[in-house]
Amino acid sequence: MRVFVTGATGFIGSAVVQELRQAGHQVLGLARSEEAAQALAAAGAEAHRGTLDDLDSLRRGAAASEGVIHLGFIHDFSNYAAAAETDKRAIETLGEALAGSGRPLVATSGLAGLQKQPGQLATETDAVSPQMPRVSEATALALVAKNVRASVVRLAPTVHGAGDHGFVPTLLNFARQQGMAVYAGTGDNQWAAVHRADAARLFRLALEQGPAGARYHGVAEEGIPMREIMTTIGRRLGLPTEAKPPQESAAHLGWLAYFAGLDMAASSAQTQQQLGWHPTQPGLLADMEAHYFES
Repeated sequence: MRVFVTGATGFIGSAVVQELRQAGHQVLGLARSEEAAQALAAAGAEAHRGTLDDLDSLRRGAAASEGVIHLGFIHDFSNYAAAAETDKRAIETLGEALAGSGRPLVATSGLAGLQKQPGQLATETDAVSPQMPRVSEATALALVAKNVRASVVRLAPTVHGAGDHGFVPTLLNFARQQGMAVYAGTGDNQWAAVHRADAARLFRLALEQGPAGARYHGVAEEGIPMREIMTTIGRRLGLPTEAKPPQESAAHLGWLAYFAGLDMAASSAQTQQQLGWHPTQPGLLADMEAHYFES
């Protein structure tokens, strides 16, 4: 299959490109720079120049492919509403190019904002809160009515592995800057986690097998208490680990304080059963020990 991949040179996207290539698929990757184009060529993929807000480039990339995996997102949390709107328009445009064809489109979402009971694991059937500004899931699944085989992968809040520059490395950097590793309240809130290689395999399986309207959870570990994540950071950096009242945590966790206080524990039991996806890579804490404190 010829697959158009947005976010193809990112931390997760580069693993998805490798997974697709190893499975025998051709990859057309969105590249916004010459450096990105060269990275795609080195990975055995074809570069398609454009950006997420260049709707014509997205339309042409999708039209020239037999399936789409949409991973690209502008991670600007200082203007999250604008990033979410760009994501929405990108998905709509990709869907327009695939409309009436029955071709697959796999979009990316997350576990934040799911309407689940406190203390319970989120499942694939839990709905996203209508208050969430990112509407990638609803936008993608609306394309089913246009004969697009659209599905969604909800990624765990931490997709980890060597080269990670997401939430956990940000927590680590804040600890270095503050001279302590801080968690809010009791630190009992949990984050689900998945290794980038396992996540990449899930995207491939969703592309190949996923029926229209499916929602999948990219979750290998159902929930790791934030207290354990921060204790690991503090121990490895030789810094004290302290609990702070939630209202004081922002002074130590910056813009990540909101996310660090969320309970994002989730199950992937339905995903594993439906797709035969079974994570095999190391867990988050083991991966942190191996890769996150090298510098």
